Amino acid sequence: MSLSISALHTDKYQLTMMYAHYKNGTHQNRRAFDLYFRKLPFGNGYVVFAGLERVVQYLEGLRFQEEDIRFLEREMAFEPEFLDLLRSFRFTGTLHAMPEGTLAFPGEPLIRVEGNIMELQLIETALLNFVGYQSLIATKAARVRHVAGQDTLLEFGTRRAQEKDAAVWGTRAAYIGGFDATSNTYASQRFGIPSSGTHAHAWVQDFPTELEAFRAYAAAFPEATTLLVDTYDTLKSGVPHAIKVGLELKQQGNKLAGIRLDSGDLAYLSKQARIMLDEAGLTDTKITASSDLDEFTILNLKSQGAKIDAWGVGTKLITAFDQPALGAVYKMVARLEDGEWAPTIKISSNPAKITTPCRKNVYRIIDRKSGKARGDLITAVEETIDESKPLHLFDPEHPFRRKKVKHYQAMPLLQPIFQNGKRVYQLPPLSEIRKHHQQQLSLFWEEYLRILNPEVYPVSLSRKLWDTKQQLLNRIYDSIKAEE
Repeated sequence: MSLSISALHTDKYQLTMMYAHYKNGTHQNRRAFDLYFRKLPFGNGYVVFAGLERVVQYLEGLRFQEEDIRFLEREMAFEPEFLDLLRSFRFTGTLHAMPEGTLAFPGEPLIRVEGNIMELQLIETALLNFVGYQSLIATKAARVRHVAGQDTLLEFGTRRAQEKDAAVWGTRAAYIGGFDATSNTYASQRFGIPSSGTHAHAWVQDFPTELEAFRAYAAAFPEATTLLVDTYDTLKSGVPHAIKVGLELKQQGNKLAGIRLDSGDLAYLSKQARIMLDEAGLTDTKITASSDLDEFTILNLKSQGAKIDAWGVGTKLITAFDQPALGAVYKMVARLEDGEWAPTIKISSNPAKITTPCRKNVYRIIDRKSGKARGDLITAVEETIDESKPLHLFDPEHPFRRKKVKHYQAMPLLQPIFQNGKRVYQLPPLSEIRKHHQQQLSLFWEEYLRILNPEVYPVSLSRKLWDTKQQLLNRIYDSIKAEE
């Protein structure tokens, strides 16, 4: 897969704004933007941040090729001087982000980026695309992992994904969120994710009998045979034939690794299959299930006592079936004027869409005794936290909800990724990202992690941010009133 991503992977209005700034002489003005989301997906209690590696690859390779220049000259009639500017375009900004795998909450900057307004407008669409999709899939995967417990989880979604890149990067996001392996061999090669797969119903149909099909497959893979047993009749044909082949493998010094159920009453079939396998002495043969699974069906099957060891999850994971978009946003929060950062705000009749001004940091407040998170605190970048002093946290939407926290550690979540266009962050291996995600989960009480009716995790603004926001709101409302 090529790491190069076209500079034209953006919305047209980003290009028109770049040109308008150029014509206005403001294209080098320095600004700051936050990328965040307003609402949690799936009714979940958190989001798993993912997509940073894709963002880094995009920014490092961001170039306008000659074919892009010719297209813009033809389609948008930009003047030659502006096109020359695009020929030398490089990302020169400063970017901070949460490490991938971090648990995040509404209103928190996942990414803070500073740079000239022309480059910050160009990259908006791509950043939202990469982060929004991968974070959504990682979150869905984490939900499935939560209900699956220690069971094996297999990502089977490639054929239902929205094109190649969604399949490949969605697989990576699913692995971050807790899946163990994938059927996508390209994702396995590209990211080092373990691969897994059996055979199709067509394999069985291609032989005179099911037993012949199973024997032929076992002969090809004697040390890793998993047989799909529902082509004709699961309990009367598939499982008995799989047992026969399993006993033959046992005599050869191998074993039947597993059987797969892909249709029917998975709870009943898995329980009956387990009995049949155990009675035949194939107690170490695993049962895998697939067939439009998600966290809810797995939870339901477990409540019915299903004897399933591994779950193949496809369509409803890779497409984020029940919520196809995260709804991330990218908003200006500050302007550099005369060497000083001036906060800026966007207001709306919808209170949830009113932005929080200023360049910001995010801290996770960890109780030193329990090791659990008490809440997150968003501050202005110039603020520092003295851990020897109590913190006063409050809900910015309901300020009467407040608490005082002592004996804590303030863990910074935003890390420097680029400084003035140069990457200063070493991208970690996927195994480390996955481990970081597991460590993040360990910081939270179960009440925040459960998939049904999770407790709302507290996210607070510093007093400085709160006061700045109110001052800007009052200033705007006063100016509007004065014009009436």
